[in-house]
Amino acid sequence: MDAEAPPWASLGRVQTELGGRCTGTLIGPRTVLTAAHCLVAPRTGALVRPSSVHFLLGYRQGTWKATSRAASVRTGPGFDPRTRLPRGADWAILTLESSISGTPLALLEDDPAPHLPLALGGYQQDRPEVLLADTACRAVGPAVLDGLRLIAHACAATRGASGAPLLAQRPDGDWAVAGVSVAAAVGTARGLAVPARSLRD
Repeated sequence: MDAEAPPWASLGRVQTELGGRCTGTLIGPRTVLTAAHCLVAPRTGALVRPSSVHFLLGYRQGTWKATSRAASVRTGPGFDPRTRLPRGADWAILTLESSISGTPLALLEDDPAPHLPLALGGYQQDRPEVLLADTACRAVGPAVLDGLRLIAHACAATRGASGAPLLAQRPDGDWAVAGVSVAAAVGTARGLAVPARSLRD
């Protein structure tokens, strides 16, 4: 995808100094949305230090438009980094050390209705240096795991797209974040996302 064009210009790579790589979305000048499990240290099963997390806006083949370290991290209530569960709490908000010059995306106020057209883009393991997206997928419907809401969708993604935004166009044509990708099925266009409105609850 063209990392200069909306809504892709609001995406970047989230990476830790331990080698973890995921996708993040600028939702405020100093605020990035990603998946909480992206911030778990593989050996200790604990969250990494915020200062070891970097956000690279518009990442492409070793270059980026802007970057900042995280100053703090807030995860979904009840998220356990040792188990990386529950899925419905697998979200994280990074507050950056400094503001980034970019176009933040708004959070969708309601869950997407079944069959609503969606798009899902991220830095996936098969092409980690560029932004790939499924721009012709749809919402399947709501799902509930461990008592928490999720969005089931039919968007294709692989590892690395964790933390990627599930995007929907509003009636005015602007893009908004409907959810954050937390799980993808291998070999089929199926996945789960935490609804954006869960971040407001």
